[in-house]
Amino acid sequence: MRGWIRLWCLPVAGAVVGALLSVGRSDAEPEPMTASGLRPADFRAVIDDRPTALYRLSNEAGMEVCVTDYGARVVSVVVPDRNGTMADVVCGFDNVADYRRVRQNFGSTVGRYIGRILGARFAIDGVEYRLQAGGGGHCSHGGSPGFADRVWHPIACDGRTLTLAYDSPDGENGFPGNLHMQVRFTVRDDNTLAVDYEATTDKPTVLNPSNHSFFNISGDLSTTVLNQRLRIFGDSITEYDARKCVTGRFLPVEGTAFDFKEFRRIGDGIDDPDPQLAVTGGYDHAWRIDGWDGTLRKAAEIADDATGRTLTVYTTEPAVHVYTANGHNGRIVGKRGTAYQRRNSLCFETMHFADSPNQPHFPSTLLRPGETFRSTTEFRFGVSDD
Repeated sequence: MRGWIRLWCLPVAGAVVGALLSVGRSDAEPEPMTASGLRPADFRAVIDDRPTALYRLSNEAGMEVCVTDYGARVVSVVVPDRNGTMADVVCGFDNVADYRRVRQNFGSTVGRYIGRILGARFAIDGVEYRLQAGGGGHCSHGGSPGFADRVWHPIACDGRTLTLAYDSPDGENGFPGNLHMQVRFTVRDDNTLAVDYEATTDKPTVLNPSNHSFFNISGDLSTTVLNQRLRIFGDSITEYDARKCVTGRFLPVEGTAFDFKEFRRIGDGIDDPDPQLAVTGGYDHAWRIDGWDGTLRKAAEIADDATGRTLTVYTTEPAVHVYTANGHNGRIVGKRGTAYQRRNSLCFETMHFADSPNQPHFPSTLLRPGETFRSTTEFRFGVSDD
């Protein structure tokens, strides 16, 4: 019997033929692993009658990004430190079964709407839409199952770029419109992972997708990120009430635990007696990006002094939601048997603000027929000499 290995994608006649490469090996031969130690076979399954797989993207410098079409999620990102030592800097699992079992959105594309829509309702042109309600009566992250729970369709892949698509039907979790969504992952020569979103609809709807990768650029996913230095290019955050619902107000960060206008350690203020931190038990807030105008802007950057690795986030979105994995507790066991302890990583969720459909003074998330939604986020990895 011939063996099949899914390590890279082959575009054929405008579509991807399963990224499958028959190499004629015997079943007794071991299947090659990715640089991050993933076995492609562990990502082959059938979910909702659709096959899943692992895709490998890389550049000439040795950067490797692995993506699965289950949830259009980033599984691993391998980049060098200042000495050229390569390491995986993204939390997750080494098989698709664990991604289904543990609902933490590791690496996933979240949608239709990341964050909460309060009261699980909104109105467009005087028509009210009622959404699937979760905890507290709100719709969170687009409901369940959401984009993270779907098997996306591979459209094209050439070893550097992978495009995945999902057709969200009219009424899915209450959202109006047949939505055609594409996400493109690109690995560039400068060690950038670019994530581009594009969508169209046949009815007016709202849309707010984002990637939910948990990063620890030290490469040691068992440690905390508290000693890493963070800078955020935002002068205010959205305020929460005691139930973690946005109030519609912006709070200035200057002089508070949320002031990352200059580099400082994440751990320096994370446990301050700040009312906003008391709500979330750590950072779990959206910063309004300075000077946002819809063009690509620097949102945040983080540095690990021990390894020299850096990550700078650019986005066309108006906000970056920074989450310091306050909910990890050591009971989630990820890749290579690593237990993910509290605050072992952080997310940079580039996005529009939570509850924007009900907050007319927030930037709009409305998408109408004939329009094309486009959004870009870039994760630029580098090294410092310090």
